[in-house]
Amino acid sequence: MTEAADAPVGQGGYTNRIDRFLKLMNDRGASDLHFAVGQPPILRLQGEVDRIRYRRLTNLDFGVYLREITPPALWERFEETGDVDYAYEVPGLARFRVNLFKQVHGSTAVFRIIPSKILTVEQLALPQVVYKFSRFDRGLVLITGPTGSGKSTTLASVINEINEQRNVHIITIEDPIEFVHPNKTALITQREVGTNATGFVAALKAGMREDPDVVLVGEMRDLETMSLALAAAETGLLVFGTMHTNSAAKAIDRLLNAFPTDEQESVRSVLSDTLKGILAQQLLKRVGGGRVAAVEVLLGSPALGSLIREGKTHQVANIIATGKKRGMVSMDETLMKHLTNELITPLSAYEKAIDKKEFRRRLKKEMGIVLDLPDDEEDQDDD
Repeated sequence: MTEAADAPVGQGGYTNRIDRFLKLMNDRGASDLHFAVGQPPILRLQGEVDRIRYRRLTNLDFGVYLREITPPALWERFEETGDVDYAYEVPGLARFRVNLFKQVHGSTAVFRIIPSKILTVEQLALPQVVYKFSRFDRGLVLITGPTGSGKSTTLASVINEINEQRNVHIITIEDPIEFVHPNKTALITQREVGTNATGFVAALKAGMREDPDVVLVGEMRDLETMSLALAAAETGLLVFGTMHTNSAAKAIDRLLNAFPTDEQESVRSVLSDTLKGILAQQLLKRVGGGRVAAVEVLLGSPALGSLIREGKTHQVANIIATGKKRGMVSMDETLMKHLTNELITPLSAYEKAIDKKEFRRRLKKEMGIVLDLPDDEEDQDDD
């Protein structure tokens, strides 16, 4: 249990009441702060929740702490809809992504820290092939992974690389804006949903008229956004988007299955021509503390285009396996590499593996490791 921050408001650089908890979060190296009615404040440290030694929060506490940092229009929307996102910055400390929502036990806020410095591909320990994503002139690039897997951080790294190296106009559409990019070699325009735009669709439609070369769509979460993103890529723009899948094949399927059946053939045709790359990533606990990313990289090719047109996305693993010289790598291969380097445990690797049956076989054959799994999971795995 973490000791509570006890400096009074107005001292030590605190402006608002919540700031002392955010400073504690930053000092402890936590990724998230949960501020929920009926619970003491809770930190997420290395993937696990850790309650702060503090009293249980009341509805009055929630209003006092959160209303003073939430823009009035967004607070009104939160009261009406029960859900709102925005960014909040403590000068000299850090920037935070904030989600306010209502649940059965009362109102809740979750703060996620946004690193103040945009890290490079090397600093993020990502494969060098990720630099290729910043050099494409046109097409669609997807960054995928579960919530909290570092998608935004990876995207910021790629956008920063373009910003430093290319004379182009970059438009980002985010909810909320996390990393703030200064203009460097590129001209960069950042729009925040709810503040600068009514939604992703409206902002993307407007963005197409604003002479962009590169468009970042913070999240491809609905059919219309996906459709517009594909259309933008088809017209010759370089489009980046995020999705919540843990593999490249599942990202392709998720996108295609979002469309009505009678439209999927034409969408397959467009996607086969426009898809330039997919980076899927997951975060695991590192042995000894911290987190480590496991990634899968798929690059576009005529062979991949043929698989997409023919509806054979289950064969994407073969494309990755034969594309190692181009820098492609599968999620399971990355997990095995981390295991060999003793960065993660066999069980955590197995839990994140895509082909679990084959992964168990490799663990036993190549490393002599036999996992002790619950009977029901072993039965499911052997199907």
